Parts: sequence; structure tokens; C-alpha cells
Amino acid sequence: MSRLTAVSDLIQPFVLEVPALRGRLVRLGPLVDTVLSRHDYPPSVAVLLGEMLALAAVLSSTLKFDGVFTLQTKGDGLVGLAVVDMTTDGELRAYAEFDAARLAAPAAAPDGQGTGARALLGEGYIAFTVDQGPHTERYQGIVELRGVTLADCLQHYFRQSEQLKTAVKLAAGRVDGAWRAGGLLLQQLPEAGADGTALANDEEDNWRRAVVLMASCTEHELLDPALPDHDLLFRLFHDERVRVYRPRPLTTGCRCSQERLERILRSLPRDEVTEMKVGGEVIMTCQFCNAEYRFDEAALERIYAP
Repeated sequence: MSRLTAVSDLIQPFVLEVPALRGRLVRLGPLVDTVLSRHDYPPSVAVLLGEMLALAAVLSSTLKFDGVFTLQTKGDGLVGLAVVDMTTDGELRAYAEFDAARLAAPAAAPDGQGTGARALLGEGYIAFTVDQGPHTERYQGIVELRGVTLADCLQHYFRQSEQLKTAVKLAAGRVDGAWRAGGLLLQQLPEAGADGTALANDEEDNWRRAVVLMASCTEHELLDPALPDHDLLFRLFHDERVRVYRPRPLTTGCRCSQERLERILRSLPRDEVTEMKVGGEVIMTCQFCNAEYRFDEAALERIYAP
């Protein structure tokens, strides 16, 4: 496998040749660097959002849907809101709202756990939403934030909501000056121990061994652009006879547009929009991609024309 493949933004599905164990490996390079570089995020917030991008990719890849998968956290911590969504076509975008003043205070300085995911999010919830359009019912799962890391929060969700044995490992950080992120997910599929029966001892042993092996993966390995994806999986699971499938490419993408913002303005009373003017223009900035849209009086006249 070439170095080019190793640095690509992709989801690599795989299975272990033991009963009912499947996995996903996500490696994000230029994608996560582009998303995080669009905003002036403090390093701790950027790491959290990078992990959320990897998490959204691994979770959405386990679902069959035609639309948008959204991962959202909301809490009373330094990061009040963080949102990542991914389309069926593999386009990812993300943004976070944070309290810059509180984050810069001495009490928020790194202290081992002071800027970890849960410390940043505080008390709140994590939500997973699948939206397949106006003519289908939207699916949403919500669970309270629990644990220290973002991976802890996800595993709590699966224990409470999905009742699937799930293990996750996430990492995000700078490598050679550029942001990277990665994620590993293992799941025990429902057919193991079906009909309410307990898992056989060997199946339970297989699960525990696979989780231990996954946990041995270091943050450096997940983020290393010089370590090809297949090499990483073989290094972790060679005794389990890991089998890989066709990888899925990922890219950045934002659904903001001039037309969409014009529809939003048209839905508001004209006098309210007039009060939004700055220097004779209404200026709207996309929270995701930071693109700026300007509407002068001539544009507003056209938007509000009968």
C-alpha cells in the first residue's frame, strides 16, 4: 500500500474471522485539517471536534441511510454545543460553540483531565440523528453524557440504547503541523447470543481479546500518516485473521448556499431583517464553513419582491 493511501480520508470496514465481530477504521487527514483550520479554535476544542469527526464517520458507516447523519453534543461546559454531520455521499462538516473567556481562565488550563472531552462538555447529552428527508420519519437517539472521554460517552449510549457490545478508540492532534484524526470501532453483532441466550464462553473470550488488542493501538499509530491502514489493522489483529473490504472515501462539504440563505431571509419580517444591517448590508456567516454572504438593499428588494 502506498503512502498516498495511508494519508487519504477514508473509512475502512473490516471483520475478524471469529463469530459476529465487525469493525471500522477511520483515518482523517486533509479533511479534518480543512474543517478545523476554518475557525480559530483553541487546541482543546479542536481536538474534541476532530474526535467527533472521526466518531461521526465510524458511526454513520454502520448504518444504512439516504440523507444526513448528525452527531451533536450539548452541555453546560466550556463547549456548549458541538455538531458534526455526514451525508450519504461521505461529505463531512462540523462546528463548535465555546466560551472563550472561560476557556482562557486559569481554572480551565490543562491539568491532566481539565480539557478532556467530558470536562469541556460538562453535564448534558449526546444525540445521534438520521434525517432522510421530509417524507420519512427522522430517527434520533439521545443519552446523557457519561464518562471521561468521548469514547466513554458513546459506549454508555450503546449500553443504554442499542444494547450492542461496542468498543471505540478515538484520537485527534497535529502531526507535522497539520491536524489529523482517527477512530477504531468494534461491535459484537446481534446474531451472537441471539434469542436472549448468553454468549458462549469462546464468543465472550473472542470479544474481550479483540477489545484488548484494539486498546493496544496508540494515538500515534491512529494519526501516523506514514502507517498504511491495512498495516495498522494487520498489526493489531493478525491472529484474528482480519479481512478488509472496499474502503469508502470521505471529503469536506457544506450545504450552505446563497439560495438557502435567501429563503431564510424571506421567511423573516422585512423590518427585522432591516435591523440586521451593518454598513448598509445584511451579513450572514455559515457556522460550518465560515463562508460569508452579503445582501445589500438591492438584493433585499429582489428577495422580498412579490
